Amino acid sequence: MFLDNRQVAMDSLLEALADSIDYFQDNLERLRPSLRDALEPHYEARQKAMGKLQTLARRYLDLLPRDADVERDDYMWLWSRLKSFVGNDSVVLINELLEQERGLMQALSTIFTHPLPSSIEPVIEELWKGCRALIRELYDLQQKTAPKKSSTRPKQKKAVARRAGGRRR
Repeated sequence: MFLDNRQVAMDSLLEALADSIDYFQDNLERLRPSLRDALEPHYEARQKAMGKLQTLARRYLDLLPRDADVERDDYMWLWSRLKSFVGNDSVVLINELLEQERGLMQALSTIFTHPLPSSIEPVIEELWKGCRALIRELYDLQQKTAPKKSSTRPKQKKAVARRAGGRRR
């Protein structure tokens, strides 16, 4: 059975949602408790919205849900772990979650270009708003967890001033 463009867009959205939720769940133990507590409500709401969307897609678009790509999930998890060896684990995870959100936003944008049954639109809009809220939360957490850069500029200016002062004498 071939899918029409609308079904393909919905299938891609459902896959992006499943990938996002799976990636978060696979990496729960790597998150600091404060990060986990901040992010869990977003993913719980996403899980519920995805369930609604799967039911509606089955009813109105004759689309059967499918599982996330397990091999891709394993690769993403391994790649993230490797990056964590050279960087802050929380920062790496937040960046990876942001990348997941970018993919999800693309899938949401695509589905919005197709005519949808009126019962599906509110769920898509809810997912869009939830995705935007999660992106804001991730950026806030990124700012809080990013390593503080020590400014060497004042020290450099003092050293240069001392050297310049010494030469003038």
